[in-house]
Amino acid sequence: MLPRLWQEDDHPLKAFRKDIDDLFQSWPPDLRLPDLAWGQTDFWPRVNVSETENELQVTAELPGVDEKNIDVTVTGDQVTIKGEKRSEVDEKKDEKGRSFRRMERSYGSFERTMALPFDIDPDKVHATFRNGVLTLTLPKPADAKKKSKKIAITGEASPAQGKKAA
Repeated sequence: MLPRLWQEDDHPLKAFRKDIDDLFQSWPPDLRLPDLAWGQTDFWPRVNVSETENELQVTAELPGVDEKNIDVTVTGDQVTIKGEKRSEVDEKKDEKGRSFRRMERSYGSFERTMALPFDIDPDKVHATFRNGVLTLTLPKPADAKKKSKKIAITGEASPAQGKKAA
């Protein structure tokens, strides 16, 4: 007998889906799947990159991260932001003769590396951290600054088009 994936009346993706469904149906009830909403300790900070004529600005949202737990490194055309987030909650209370105690800890680390369109001079990078937001200001080198010129638009054909028509 041929494996189910090779049967003519069964599409391979349909058979694959059935196998996955069977796996979850047969999953032992006492062996729970990980609950990602609870206990997730790693996080991926949101990062915005904006640009002016003279600089790039990178902002990273790092709520709950202590400034001393953030490292920023610059290598060539890459900037790396990494850090650790630590949290500890300790609650004690007495209510109606019952003592309640809760101790929760969480820990997570992150690392983001972004490639930029030019090499960065690490001596000119400026970093600030306020209210959980890291801001990096990266000046553009002279050769990376855009040269722009306003181009006049006329209603006549261009000289190159006029020569072709003649």
